[in-house]
Amino acid sequence: MYYSSGNYEAFARPVKPEGADRKSAYLVGSGLAALSAACFLVRDGQLKGERIHILEKDAIPGGACDGYLYENLGYVMRGGREMDNHFECMWDLFRSIPSIETEGVSVLDEYYWLNKKDPNYSLMRATVNRGEDAHTDKKFGLSDKGALEIMKLFFTPDEELYNRRIDEFFDDEVFESNFWMYWRTMFAFENWHSALEMKIYIRRYIHHVGGLPDFTALRFTKYNQYESMILPMIRYLETHGVQFHYGVKVVDVEFEIRADRKLAKRILVLRDGVREAIDLTEDDLVFLTNGGCVENSALGSQDTPAAFRTELREGGGWDLWRRIAAQDPSFGRPDKFCSNPEQSNWMSATVTTLDGKIPPYVKRICKRDPFSGGVVTGGIVTAKDSNWLLSWTFNRQPQFRSQPKGQLVGWIYGLFSDRPGNYVKKPMRECTGKEICMEWLYHIGVPEAEIEQLASESANTIPCMMPYITAFFMPREAGDRPQVVPEGAVNFAFVGQFAETERDTIFTTEYSVRTGMEAVYTLLDIDRGVPEVWGSAYDIRDLLNATVALRDGKKATDIELGLPAKLALKEVLKKIKGSDIEKLLEKHGVI
Repeated sequence: MYYSSGNYEAFARPVKPEGADRKSAYLVGSGLAALSAACFLVRDGQLKGERIHILEKDAIPGGACDGYLYENLGYVMRGGREMDNHFECMWDLFRSIPSIETEGVSVLDEYYWLNKKDPNYSLMRATVNRGEDAHTDKKFGLSDKGALEIMKLFFTPDEELYNRRIDEFFDDEVFESNFWMYWRTMFAFENWHSALEMKIYIRRYIHHVGGLPDFTALRFTKYNQYESMILPMIRYLETHGVQFHYGVKVVDVEFEIRADRKLAKRILVLRDGVREAIDLTEDDLVFLTNGGCVENSALGSQDTPAAFRTELREGGGWDLWRRIAAQDPSFGRPDKFCSNPEQSNWMSATVTTLDGKIPPYVKRICKRDPFSGGVVTGGIVTAKDSNWLLSWTFNRQPQFRSQPKGQLVGWIYGLFSDRPGNYVKKPMRECTGKEICMEWLYHIGVPEAEIEQLASESANTIPCMMPYITAFFMPREAGDRPQVVPEGAVNFAFVGQFAETERDTIFTTEYSVRTGMEAVYTLLDIDRGVPEVWGSAYDIRDLLNATVALRDGKKATDIELGLPAKLALKEVLKKIKGSDIEKLLEKHGVI
């Protein structure tokens, strides 16, 4: 497997890999990473679909990319995915997945034209005082000292960031700025999370820094991620004869470990309560989804809280990874991520409005008609003064094809599930759906006398507790996550958010698709490049734009400098006078 860039290889079709006709594949889990690997096995590996087996413990595929109407409960979306135009592997895949809504076009075509005609942006990023504009005004609000702290992290070698927290690098100069409010609510970072992951994120999305305050950097699907992304993939795979096995728990994988070679020999499963073994040869490829950010997630209801379940059980992603990791050090260290759910949890809730009483409050804040079919909030709106650090969003409506006319389906989440609310004086994790809705209605400005009635009669709200939703952000070091294909691996690979790949950022759809692509291309030795991570961190134009944006348009000549530094800057500007360097710096607002 090798990386490529540009469109020369992007448009090439690989030749059929040697031995493809005798290969079989077993994919553990049916999340986005595993489904992507299956699609690449079909499209580029040219395996026969009937020889590809997806083993899923649940009754529904899709992993964390969900969006369902549960009988006697209501609409549920545990989370949402913000996407980027430079998700190189993802768009390489979705250009080949037919739309299930528009005949003759791909999912990429559908997505591209939707976001071209209806571009995303927010008209109110944050509120205070129960729905008033917080007037962040697209400003980051960073002092020179805060900007220098971010720059220092950007240039710190990875090795110096191993097992270190963000709050070891930033102080109140950053933590009290709009920058940190934008950042942590958009990406779900906490102060105690990995400084290394923070650095990788900054570098990965340096080309989008200017679009963070108003979400012009983002693009969204038409419907929830399950209907817009997962269902087309399922249809594509089923059309090619791929075998889906639901209700099958993979409890262990046994390996033969030698000094220079590692071979997956047997998959142990529970099917209908009966233990079975799937024996493997070198021609049986295994793709392992280790860990899981939505593992142990629990739903509540309008009248019941969501349980906080932290026990790791047989057949779950974490228990499986622990059993695998015990067999060889190169298989990672799962306890680095799953041993502190108090620092890796947050809660979400799906709210469905049932009549016309709540939508006017949404419209007042987002400044758009939420029933227009176009962009509504344009990303999350954060209640800055919320004890839960509550954020909420309504994407294009309807979010579900089955959604009744006149209803809105939106999403709420809180980063601090253990703190009492401002209106409902209980921790979010102890609240029913109705109580979470009441807290949200309070923060969007509904008169207090009307809050309880609207939460009871005008909305249906389903809470979801996710103990390990940001487990991948826990401080880590090299070796804590296994390589996609560990050294010496003959017939297996790790895919998903807890596999290690170069330069990309976890908690993204691209990371899942990338690991699936790299796994397939490596094990089948496919002679076509995997698109490298977009190189904006190495593009001087993006670096200059980000530097000016982070300082709210302040030029280098406006920085408060001591006399020696001022004189040095003056000399530099003299030396570049009349050069292309001067023109470049002027063009990007640096001078």
